[in-house]
Amino acid sequence: MQRLLLLVLMLLTGGAAASGPVFDVHVHLRNGEASLQEYLADVEASGVELSGLGAMWFGGPHQARQGDLDAIRAGNDSVIALARAHAQVLPIATVHPYDDAAAIAELERVAAAGVPVLKLHAHTQRFDVSDPRVETLVRRAGELEMVVLTDNAHVLPGDSEKLFNLVVRVPGTKFILAHIGGMNFRYWNILALARTADGFAMDNLYFDISGPVLLAPGSPIEDEFVWTLRNVGIDHVLLGSDYPQMGLGAAVDALERLDLTEAEKEQIRRGNAARLFGL
Repeated sequence: MQRLLLLVLMLLTGGAAASGPVFDVHVHLRNGEASLQEYLADVEASGVELSGLGAMWFGGPHQARQGDLDAIRAGNDSVIALARAHAQVLPIATVHPYDDAAAIAELERVAAAGVPVLKLHAHTQRFDVSDPRVETLVRRAGELEMVVLTDNAHVLPGDSEKLFNLVVRVPGTKFILAHIGGMNFRYWNILALARTADGFAMDNLYFDISGPVLLAPGSPIEDEFVWTLRNVGIDHVLLGSDYPQMGLGAAVDALERLDLTEAEKEQIRRGNAARLFGL
């Protein structure tokens, strides 16, 4: 009966039936202000109450490649300017780990400009997560009190395993793993066992559920997906859209359809992001 009432409400409103404001942690604004206005229009049409968004400039055809230092700096400056013009925008910058000292210098520059999040994407930026240069970079990000948001769609073999080891080696840095392992989300249930070891809390690890959350409701994997969210810790789960590839309205609709309590959904919609980012 509860699911039927929720479905009726969604049909009547024509959009997401969220019970409160939402922070979208994963938004690609490839054309700056123009992309932001398109995103906001899409959110408004979905009926979602938006509290804020984490905005990055690169994604799809716009990548931060090794050695492309001027383009990376310009892209980072674009999201910094966007955040200064719009209070609800949380700027997310990027560098390429293989740029060594230049990557560290750019990381320090954007941190000084108030950027709280570094985004990395091993698949599209073409680097190996297990490379020592990646550890050096994310360790420095933690020292600068930046959160590291990194892709975890498990497109590359060993993606989740390599990220697990990276998070363990760098406990002073907070990580958000985007897409919670993709369809390999089951892997992350290992945290329930890993945390039974002394000193192995891994409290520095968070998950963005953009992508897989759309597939879970009403599917054979729904119970396992909800079970996974509780095993990794509901207080460490964040909602993202991965716009423009996917919209926030669809992500919110999917979250509302999962068999979670209202308190759990509120944490995922906004509460956890507010705590993590000090909003």
